Amino acid sequence: MQVTRRKVQKASAFERSAGVTRHRLSKVAVVAVGLVVTGAGVGSASTRQLGHEQVGQLTNKGEVIASDQTINPIGTRLVVNQGKIMGATVSPDGTHVAATVADGTGSLVIIDLRSYQVEQVIGKGANVNLAISGNDVGQASPTYSPDGKSLWIGRANGYTKFTVGFGGILSNPVDVAIPASGSQQALSAKAVFSADSSTVYAAINGQNRVVAINAATGAVTQSWTTGTAPRGMVLVGGKLYVSNEGGRAAVPGDTTINSYGTQVPANPATGASSTGTVSVIDTANPSATVGSIAVGTHPTAVYASGDTVFVANTTANTVSVIDAKKDKVVQTIATQPWPEASVGYEPDAIALTPDGHLLVSLGRANAVAVYHFTSAAQPASYLGLLPTDYFPAEVASVGNQIVVANTRGVDALRPNVAAGHNTHDTTGSLTRFTLPTDQQIRAYTGKVFSYNGWTPGSVKYAANGQDAQTAQDAAKHAVPVPAKIGDPSTIKHVFLIVKENRTYDQVFGDLPQGNGDSTLTQYGEAVTPNEHALAQQFGLYDNFYDTGTNSAEGHNWLMQADDPEYTESSAGEYTRSYDTEDDVLGHQESGFIWSGAQAVGKSVKDYGEFQSQDIQPAGASWQNYYCDAQTMAATGAPSQYPITAVSPIPSLSAVSVPGFPRFDLTVPDVYKTQVWKQDFEKNGPAALNMLWLSNDHTGGPVTPAAGVADNDLAVGQIVDTISHSPYWKDSAIFVVEDDSQAGLDHVDGHRAPVEVISPYANHAAVDSHYYSQITMVRTIEQILGIHPMNQLDSAATPMTTAFTSKPNFAPYTAVPNQTSLTLGLPQQPACGPNVPAGQTTSSVAKADTTATAVPAAQAAVAAQWKSWASRQHLTGPGAMPDFANPVLMNRYTFYQTTGWTKAYPGDSKILAPNDVPGAFLPGSADN
Repeated sequence: MQVTRRKVQKASAFERSAGVTRHRLSKVAVVAVGLVVTGAGVGSASTRQLGHEQVGQLTNKGEVIASDQTINPIGTRLVVNQGKIMGATVSPDGTHVAATVADGTGSLVIIDLRSYQVEQVIGKGANVNLAISGNDVGQASPTYSPDGKSLWIGRANGYTKFTVGFGGILSNPVDVAIPASGSQQALSAKAVFSADSSTVYAAINGQNRVVAINAATGAVTQSWTTGTAPRGMVLVGGKLYVSNEGGRAAVPGDTTINSYGTQVPANPATGASSTGTVSVIDTANPSATVGSIAVGTHPTAVYASGDTVFVANTTANTVSVIDAKKDKVVQTIATQPWPEASVGYEPDAIALTPDGHLLVSLGRANAVAVYHFTSAAQPASYLGLLPTDYFPAEVASVGNQIVVANTRGVDALRPNVAAGHNTHDTTGSLTRFTLPTDQQIRAYTGKVFSYNGWTPGSVKYAANGQDAQTAQDAAKHAVPVPAKIGDPSTIKHVFLIVKENRTYDQVFGDLPQGNGDSTLTQYGEAVTPNEHALAQQFGLYDNFYDTGTNSAEGHNWLMQADDPEYTESSAGEYTRSYDTEDDVLGHQESGFIWSGAQAVGKSVKDYGEFQSQDIQPAGASWQNYYCDAQTMAATGAPSQYPITAVSPIPSLSAVSVPGFPRFDLTVPDVYKTQVWKQDFEKNGPAALNMLWLSNDHTGGPVTPAAGVADNDLAVGQIVDTISHSPYWKDSAIFVVEDDSQAGLDHVDGHRAPVEVISPYANHAAVDSHYYSQITMVRTIEQILGIHPMNQLDSAATPMTTAFTSKPNFAPYTAVPNQTSLTLGLPQQPACGPNVPAGQTTSSVAKADTTATAVPAAQAAVAAQWKSWASRQHLTGPGAMPDFANPVLMNRYTFYQTTGWTKAYPGDSKILAPNDVPGAFLPGSADN
């Protein structure tokens, strides 16, 4: 089914209240699901239902989002355009919700549940009602005092407390500092008041402790050591129950992986933490030993009702029920509603209604699970699921209403004045409803199954590696993408090339055969001739989506087919970790795509992807590596500047190829290609080969166009090498961006370029099927016989329509770059500047002058941007992906690319860094 272009109608009341712009009206879910009982069956869904639909499009089921899901929540919706909701809590009188927000405007919003509107925006920057010292907020929800007169929110270095006045409005912000312990900041998590409001008990996540704080003075009066990464907390009968997301402390003999300076017990194959605990602190006896109760992995939310304590074990997909009188787990409630997959639902919040309905939000399923609950001793009984908006993170029972706070709301539909859409246009939302009857809940369950594509038989396995055939007979029936995991594929070698940050329109908007907008194209054919030639030869995909917002999420989506809840909930400050290569808490229980390949006996090679650090020899520079690449290509000699890459995950470290760097813009991608090529020609490929080519990120020592051109040529050279090798006949190459955050796209900020390159690819086609990073991962799993990792890739439909059983073995020949790779260097390489074919040294020198020239009228503002860029850790040993604020980085790159002659789309003029409105995180402290 082709997408139809619908006429734009007058905005509805919902759209006006949400502030949705007119050109997006055809792509917004206008109303939420009503309380209608249907006979929808559980077995009627599949992600294949998405067909040619686009992300953001309103269908008869709801709104399509970039995670292969549809959202259409029960009840009424309030879109929160101030950003993603990180945590939320209801005021004691039930009239207001305080919600921390990130990646938008400010750090905290106050919502009046009576008017169902945002009443106040608090934070640092423009468009706030109350200013505070910063926009860093922790993973946990805010905390009201029992009398409702004060509110505390967690910050990176302590808390900020407010006075709550008439109408729920906040005033008088006061920072309560928690000093760093060595290099570990506080990273304050949940706070709990004593019954008389005189003391605040605070989980200090970054320092593995809980402290007691005098609520009036802010003085710390007591400290207790907990397990690793304390996060959620409740007070029951004078005892604190504290969830430790990293579990117990390590003991001799444990395999461990780092998390913020603490070695955490972990599984060496999957890289996931292997324990979860709840610390028990007797506040009446400060000298008593802190108790510990073993629960499931990654315990996050803690909720109490009477003497019963509920703990959400987010990666274990269970809820532990603790009897506070016995300090013992008395039952464990499963939260896996779909039999096809045991993990990936991510329970992250809990509430209990007065009539005994236990509510558990399932973040990654966009649903609330409902159970009958009588007592801790009586097993809970599962009733069904209720649909929510994108990634519910809090649930509460308020009078006769259920209120759900959704981290991503309706996804990247925040109103903006730009000419296109960006991944950082993310919204949050509240939804509220009256709890349906048990019969209605069961009916809604079918809808949730449909919205998630949970179909019986989504994951089919061959019998003992075959399917009622001998190995010889099975091989005769091999197809590129087998219907059953374990059946033979004509493809034996998969190459996954990961690039950085581009939208479809930025690169392919100039291709007239696709659905592009050339006005948003920054790196067209003159900069990316290989990407354009590959699309012409092997097929153009104009409806592919990167699921995440930024690199922290994107690499997780590619390696885990998920962005685990830990990373989702860390977006408020990202101090504990941004990329989770070196943080065990960001690793799902079922492992990674490479560990899945290893589990079924497939070989793996890693070139930079998911590495945590690399070590370069002294004196190495972009210029050195560029010249070294020329020497390596001409002579086959090894690198003169070998790099040592490091991964703390044993299963990845074992397959990492020496000498290939991680993210570092001071190393040209054409150099990385030579390191890969020497290994490829000497040792051949593995079944799964992962490569990280990062220089289309931009921000390195060369101009943005030169960085993208370097990346484009590297990709072309790799495909050229593979396609002229004996391995070409049974290879498939997937070229994908980790995310699409660095530009604008007229369809959706998540839409991104992708290449599917193989003799079995549908050559020269324009394919407008809905595809995503998740469907791509599922395709790789299907080809190599890897078991899906979670419910998302289990439900995903493989990209079978991108392949044909009739191969075209014509090789690919790399296209020479048209943009010099050395533009913008302060000093040219010793081997000379890069001179593209048909150009001269003098023409390149002129182009370099033009590319780096700044009109006199913009010299002052360009100098401010240069100073800003020098602080963003873009290059060198301390390079950090996305350290720079994305809204600032996108403008800086745009100004450089357009020669400081054009305003960024939607702006009236070229802005100085301090004048740029919009998102705040991730970003450096001085943005």
